[in-house]
Amino acid sequence: MADLSAYRDQQFRGTRDELEKKLETSSTLYVGNLSFYTTEEQIYELFSRAGDLKRIIMGLDKMKKTPCGFCFVEYYTREDAWNAVWYINGTRLDDRIIRTDWDAGFVEGRQYGRGRSGGQVRDEYRSDYDPGRGGYGKKANTQQQGAGVISSPPVAYSKR
Repeated sequence: MADLSAYRDQQFRGTRDELEKKLETSSTLYVGNLSFYTTEEQIYELFSRAGDLKRIIMGLDKMKKTPCGFCFVEYYTREDAWNAVWYINGTRLDDRIIRTDWDAGFVEGRQYGRGRSGGQVRDEYRSDYDPGRGGYGKKANTQQQGAGVISSPPVAYSKR
């Protein structure tokens, strides 16, 4: 299964074999490392080149309901999803190298970040400044505020 998908939904309800079977037949992709400023239209423009899209589900911060750097892309056929994995994975979108990975299928509620502050867990622990992902990570922001350092807000931008 490691070859099929590096991404793991830790909240998948079922056995490892059930997950593997779903991944082998799925036409849904997890797309990660998106900028917080990437729009659904940009994702549609890029991923529709691989085939007919069924829908896009943007990942949202569960507290603020704003984009938080991931999405799910559903295709009508597995072949089109394969094209996206093959040709789009590792490409640059909004100045970020995105990654696509197989997903067992979207279930309502999975569009929300699972970090303590509402976003993605990876952004909780990031210590570098990343303007495409909202500036400093949550942990770095907390440390800086405790030390009396105030950072300037990130500059919003979008490339088309």
